[in-house]
Amino acid sequence: MASITIRRLDESTTALLRVRAARNGRSIEEEAREILRAALAEKRTGEENLAVSIRRRFAVVGGVELADLPREPMRCFPNW
Repeated sequence: MASITIRRLDESTTALLRVRAARNGRSIEEEAREILRAALAEKRTGEENLAVSIRRRFAVVGGVELADLPREPMRCFPNW
C-alpha cells in the first residue's frame, strides 16, 4: 500500500479535518483517506464537450434567440 505526505497544509484546513474526523469517529488520517476515496469514486458524466458544459452552466439564465444572418456566396481564392 502506498503512502503520501501532504506538506504546507494550512492550519484552518487541518482544524476542519480534525473536527470532521472527530464527528465521524475516525482518525485524521482515516478521514483524509475517506475523503480521497469518495472524491475519486465519483463518476464523470462523460461530457467533455466545452459547448455542452457552457450551455448547461448558463441554462438557468435562459437563452437568446438570434436572427439568422444573410449569407453571401462562398468566395473563390485567387490563383496565384
